[in-house]
Amino acid sequence: MSLFDVINTSATGMVASRFWLDTIAGNIANANSTRTAEGGPFRRRMPVFQEAVQDALQGMDDEFSERSDKSLAQSITAAVMDDMQDPSTYKSKGEGVKMKGVVEDPSPLRVVYMPGHPDADQEGYVSLPNVSVVKEMVDMIAAQRAYDANVQITNAAKSMINKALEIGK
Repeated sequence: MSLFDVINTSATGMVASRFWLDTIAGNIANANSTRTAEGGPFRRRMPVFQEAVQDALQGMDDEFSERSDKSLAQSITAAVMDDMQDPSTYKSKGEGVKMKGVVEDPSPLRVVYMPGHPDADQEGYVSLPNVSVVKEMVDMIAAQRAYDANVQITNAAKSMINKALEIGK
């Protein structure tokens, strides 16, 4: 894996962290929204990320239909182990992070007795969003630290590239 691949991979992590922070900001902004365009109270949203893999199964596409699951798993494991043991045959396995989308938190809504509220039901109860500002703040700290870690990785790779250029002088 080249240093440029490292920078590209950490860039995908920074984009994912920024998207996570945007989602958190939207959750906090709607923490008291009892009406949405879809109807009903706002539901907490959570981003879903997935590892972006490009070359992990390179050259094995034709073998999928011919091999059993056990032999396919063994050949993938062997290929990964070979790459780990012999750096000259190393192929990039990961390409960073990609966003799969946003899902709504299925946890129950908060129900509060507020008979004067315009969205109260017949008994005077209002369904409020399932957003906990404390939980969102904890997630915000985690997302910020993930972003910072990716910035440090990028800066370290840039520093290595600059040192390599200095050696060539």
